[in-house]
This record gives sequence, C-alpha cells and structure tokens, in this order.
Amino acid sequence: MAGKIRLEDRECPLSTTLQHVGEWWTLLLLHDAFDGFTRFDQFQANLGISSSMLTSRLKSLVADGLLERRRYQENPPRHEYVLTELGRSLRPVIVTLAAWGNNRLRPEGRSMILVDAESGAEVDPVVVDRTTGHPLDDAEAYVFTAGPAASEAMRARYVGAGSSHAPGAARVG
Repeated sequence: MAGKIRLEDRECPLSTTLQHVGEWWTLLLLHDAFDGFTRFDQFQANLGISSSMLTSRLKSLVADGLLERRRYQENPPRHEYVLTELGRSLRPVIVTLAAWGNNRLRPEGRSMILVDAESGAEVDPVVVDRTTGHPLDDAEAYVFTAGPAASEAMRARYVGAGSSHAPGAARVG
C-alpha cells in the first residue's frame, strides 16, 4: 500500500492510516485477531485466503507493529500472531466500521452484531470526544484544522478552520 499514498497526502493522518490498514484482507485479519484467532491455519480456514496473500498480509501487520509474531512450537517451528497494544487500539475503529455497515441493514439482515458481554443486549457504538463525551457526528461542531506539524499546504487547506462557517473548514463526518 506504500506506493499508493500521494506525495501531498504524506502528512494526512487518514492517508497514512490507510497505508497500514486500508487493504481488504488487513481489516478482516484484524477482525479475526480481535475474535481470538492467532494461528496461520485459523486465519486461512476462516477467511479462505491464499497462503501467499496471508503470508504477505501477516508480514505487513507485523512490520507495522499491529501484530507480534511469536513461536509457540519448536519442532517443527510454528508461530502465532498476537495483537500488540497498537493493534488492540484499532478495535474501536473495527467496531465502528461494523456498526456503520449494520446500520444500513434491516435488523433481520445482520449476520453479526455487537452485544454487551454481560447482558447480551445489542449495543449501538458511537464515537465521542473523550473530554466532553459529546458524539462527533455533528459536522457543524467538529472540524479539522491544521496541527502544529502542518506544512504550508496543509495550513492553506485549513485557513479559517475552527469556525464552522469559515471557508476552508473541513468538516468531520
């Protein structure tokens, strides 16, 4: 995925994130890892992915620090792939993507739902500001703006951001 990022997007967190997790199999492998899968044969059997593609994706996830490769058997040598702290931090993203997909389906058309582990009640995840607890789905209340490391091009893109009515304010959502 490294070759797909445009030069002007190298500082954009969306572009750099997609460089790591924007490939189809990557998100599915991470989903399986969150469900407790750790071994090559488990991933392969569940996803029906070719050995070469699975090897490539697992190597990328290890190189990106999202999975750790650990030996669990000496003879013959066998490895498992365990989520790192960085990998585990993607869980809310995967949960939110799944919820977004489910929200476009009728309840009887959903093949997987998120539930409270204790009560079994279906939950409806939302993304909120950690400080205020307010949902971030309000495109008028939350906008992107240039950060401290922004280039001149990025600063120009967000001139006036911070006011929801300012030209150049990029809406979140």
